[in-house]
Amino acid sequence: MPAGAPPLLTLSGIAKYFPGVVANKDVSIDFYPGEIHALLGENGAGKSTLMNIVTGLYQPDEGELILDGYGVRFESPEAAIAAGIGMVHQHFKLVSRFTVAENLALGWRETGFRLSASAMARRAEVEAERYGLDIRPSARIDTLTSGEQQRVEILRVLSRGARLLILDEPTAVLSPLEVGELYAALRRFRNGGGAVILISHKLDEIMALADRVTVLRHGRVSGTHLVAHTKPSTLVTEMIGRPVEQKSDYPRKMPRTDDDAVMVLENVSCRDGAGQIRLHPLSLEIRAGEILGIAGVTGNGQSELSDLLAGLRSSETGHIRVDGKDMRGRGPNAFREAGIGYVPEDRLHKALAPALGVTENAVMRLFRTSPIGGRLAYHASEALRFTRSLLDQAQVSLAEPATPIRALSGGNQQRLVLARERMISHRALVASYPSRGLDIGAIAMMRQTLADIRDEGRAVVLVSEDLDELMALSDRIAVLCGGRLMTVVPRGDYDRARIGALMSGRDGGASS
Repeated sequence: MPAGAPPLLTLSGIAKYFPGVVANKDVSIDFYPGEIHALLGENGAGKSTLMNIVTGLYQPDEGELILDGYGVRFESPEAAIAAGIGMVHQHFKLVSRFTVAENLALGWRETGFRLSASAMARRAEVEAERYGLDIRPSARIDTLTSGEQQRVEILRVLSRGARLLILDEPTAVLSPLEVGELYAALRRFRNGGGAVILISHKLDEIMALADRVTVLRHGRVSGTHLVAHTKPSTLVTEMIGRPVEQKSDYPRKMPRTDDDAVMVLENVSCRDGAGQIRLHPLSLEIRAGEILGIAGVTGNGQSELSDLLAGLRSSETGHIRVDGKDMRGRGPNAFREAGIGYVPEDRLHKALAPALGVTENAVMRLFRTSPIGGRLAYHASEALRFTRSLLDQAQVSLAEPATPIRALSGGNQQRLVLARERMISHRALVASYPSRGLDIGAIAMMRQTLADIRDEGRAVVLVSEDLDELMALSDRIAVLCGGRLMTVVPRGDYDRARIGALMSGRDGGASS
C-alpha cells in the first residue's frame, strides 16, 4: 500500500438482517489499493453476506459503502463491476463448452455479433500478457484443470476493469503447484496497485499471502490486524472465542499390533452416468490400525473411489474384498454389515435425510439392529435413548431430538454423522472431505476422532484436498490424478513438492 494512500473501499457501519438472523451488524472495514486483505471467520460469521453487499447482490439495511471517497449503492452486480469491483466465486461460472477466449469475450462491452474467433483469441492473449496469466485461448473450458479454469475466471474479472478483486476460498480445488501460481498472480496484481479481498479459513494461506486480516464473529468485526504483527493463535481465539491447539502430527497412543489388510481392491474401475471412465483400474490395500490418505485435486476420481469403498457404486472390473470376502456387486447394507462406515462428501444428501428429524437420522443405518428394532419391529423409546447417547458422544447440544436435521449447523450435522458411522465402522471408516464446511474447532475435534479410530485398531480412509491434513494424519498417502493411481507414498517419504506434482500429473511413480 502506498504510504498515506486513502482506502479504495470503506464499509461503514454495515448491517444486514434476515428473518430471525443478524447476518452483519456494525461492520466497518477499510480496503486499500496495493494490499491483500483477508476475511477470516467461521461458517455463518457473515463473510459471504458482506461480500454479497459489496458486489451488489444484497443491499445493506444500515450503513454505507464508500468508494474512492464517495458514498455508493450498487443496485446489481453489473453496477459493482462497472465501478471496478469483481468477484471470483468458489464454484466457477464459466460456460464449459465455450473456449477460453469465448468465455472472456462474454464480459467485454465491445464484444459484438461479428467479432471473429481469431480477434477474440488475440484480445485474450493481450489481456493475459497484461496481467501475467498463462492461458490457452482456443482450449475448451471442460478440458482445463481447476487451476487453469480459475485463471480464466480471474482474467475475465480483471479484463473488465476490476480494481478490487474478491476471491472466495480460492485454493479449495487447486493442487499445491497451482496454489503457488495463484499466489504469484495475486501478488502481481497487488504490486500493480490493485486491491484484493481474500475469503479464507486457512490460516497458513492468510499468513503467507495477506497483508492485513479482519476477523468476523457472529456477523461483527472481532479484530483487524497487520499480518506481519499477529500470530495464528490470536486469530483463532478471535474467530471462535477460545484457543484451539493446531496439531501438525497425531502420534499413536500405543504401538500398532495389527496391520492385516481389512479391505483389498484389485483392479477396480468405474464409469460415470455418461459412460466416461472416472476411475481407471487400480489396486490398493487398506490396513488395520492405519490412516490411508487419498490426495488429489477435486474431481480426479476421489468421489467414485469413496462410493466404491462404501458399496454405493459398483466396480466395472476387478474385486473389492473385506476381510477376504468378495463384495463386488454388494450394496451399502452389505458393507455396513461388514463393518464399513462412511462419511460422504455431501453429508446432507448422502448421509442424512433433510426432511426427517435428528432421531430418524441417527438410527437410519441401524434401525434393524437390536435393541432399536428388527425385521418387523421399531422401538421408538430405544431409538430416542440411542439418539441422546449419540448426541452426547458427538458433543451436540440439542433440547429436542425431533428437531429437523436440516436445522442443525453444518458442523453439528458432520459431528452426528461421524459419531454414527464410528459406531458402524468396527473394521474401517471411509471419510470423504470430512473437514469441508467445518470451523477450526470442529476440524480439530474431527481429526482427533480419526486418530482415535486408528488407535483402536480400525482402518481409516481419509479423502481430503488439504495436503497439510493428509500429511499430519496419514500413515500412507495414495495420490490420484485423472482417475489414475499415481503412487502410494509411505509416511517416511513424504515430500510436499513431489506429492503436489503428482496431484497435478507432472510426476510419476509406482503404487505399493
